[in-house]
Amino acid sequence: MNFKVTLTYLASFMLASLLLISCGDDNSSGTEQTEAPSVEAPAALSGTVDEPVEITFTITASAGYASSSLSAENGNATIISEPSTGETSGSVVVEFTPTAIGTGTVDLIITDADGLTEDATAIINISNTIIVTDNITSNTTWRDGKTYILGGRIAVEAGATLTIEGGAVVKGEAGTGSNATALLVARDATLNANGSETAPIIFTSIADEITPEDVDAGNFASPNLDPDISGLWGGVIVLGNAPISAQNANGDDVTEVQIEGIPSSDSNGLYGGNDATDSSGSITYISIRHGGSNIGEGNEINGLTLGGVGNGTVVENIEVVANQDDGVEWFGGTVNVTNVLVWNSGDDAIDTDQAWAGTLDNVVIVSAYDSSFELDGPEGNYTGSGHSITNATIYHKGNGAEEMIDVDDNTDVNMSNLLFFGLATDENGNAANIISSDYPDYAANTNGYSITNIEAVIPSGLTAADYFTGGLDSEVTEIADISSATVGADVSVFGWTWANVSGALSSIGL
Repeated sequence: MNFKVTLTYLASFMLASLLLISCGDDNSSGTEQTEAPSVEAPAALSGTVDEPVEITFTITASAGYASSSLSAENGNATIISEPSTGETSGSVVVEFTPTAIGTGTVDLIITDADGLTEDATAIINISNTIIVTDNITSNTTWRDGKTYILGGRIAVEAGATLTIEGGAVVKGEAGTGSNATALLVARDATLNANGSETAPIIFTSIADEITPEDVDAGNFASPNLDPDISGLWGGVIVLGNAPISAQNANGDDVTEVQIEGIPSSDSNGLYGGNDATDSSGSITYISIRHGGSNIGEGNEINGLTLGGVGNGTVVENIEVVANQDDGVEWFGGTVNVTNVLVWNSGDDAIDTDQAWAGTLDNVVIVSAYDSSFELDGPEGNYTGSGHSITNATIYHKGNGAEEMIDVDDNTDVNMSNLLFFGLATDENGNAANIISSDYPDYAANTNGYSITNIEAVIPSGLTAADYFTGGLDSEVTEIADISSATVGADVSVFGWTWANVSGALSSIGL
């Protein structure tokens, strides 16, 4: 072969090879090849039924972002933000609303400008429990079907309204002293906690295993705690702007003071004012259980505390079970209360102070450990109009309360239509439950009070005078048993209570 021809052939071959290699580096569109998009889901999240959860997916798309689509299980999902078209990185944020307890999933598929896709799946562990750790400063609703855990002393602050639906369960964490848990409704705040006979609102301890599903099924009793276990959390405290009769440490009259159980550093604990018609909201069909945790030497939180609460507030159909301190205590105010049941109170079942000027009508007390009633009056110069307690049934059997009614020289109560039974005797057969020896002592009492129209089942061998001292026996009609009683509470309205479903009211007509 001619040498020149050979060189020409080789040169032509090498040029053709280079052209082929160059063409092989181009894609069909004549542009540089890009990577497929990627999407990353977050670590497993926690959610609550019916409460929206935000899920952030991180994406990259070197060809440019085009679109997203998604699917969800055990909930509903919506894209609420995404990258702009053509962006090469960013986030897709999805709002997922769970529909049932269990596990929920959200699968996100992204597409880039080249039509390539990638997907990722987020997992959500769904419960019906919400932990509350911050004060409530805006209008808030706690819903039926959920359990709310009080992570400390939670205040509904002035201007805010907390609505609690019937069937909701509220549980307090364990704690004493400054760590005692409680729900505190400050002055100018509102609590609308309105249950019903078939769906009461349960306030209890975190140790109580009762669930909203139990309540919905009509099982209102605790599944694991006995009805005499107390002091596991605090209680419910409602404060208002109605008048009180109080003095400071210097003996000067004051119109507002700090409620017991709340540190002075917490201004949400102030109560009292000059608005008798003040409203703190509406509280109906609630059961408060296992409360009264200790906050200091000899100082516990009541089941329900009403401090300076005005008569614009609705309080009715209340049950307090196993509170370490008092069942219900009033500190002044003008609120009227109807249908109260106190069972196994560690101190007084009903306690009144600071010239409360309202009414308590239809009350049942079962097995108080101390007094059934401790009835005090003004602590300052303001006296008000006094308060009344009518239509009460008091069943003392069980805990051997020291006194049935404890009055003093400041008492400003008018009581009537009272039925007492289950009165105890000591080991010597003597009366063990008595009216306070301060009764009636009208000479020392400048406020005036009265206790009238009493019926009582007196143990064999004893008389009314053995129990109702100071001449009060003249107001007592002895009856053989409660079936012949003509006074006392209408017990039928308490059919919804734990006390009833446990059988504790069977001896008094339910």
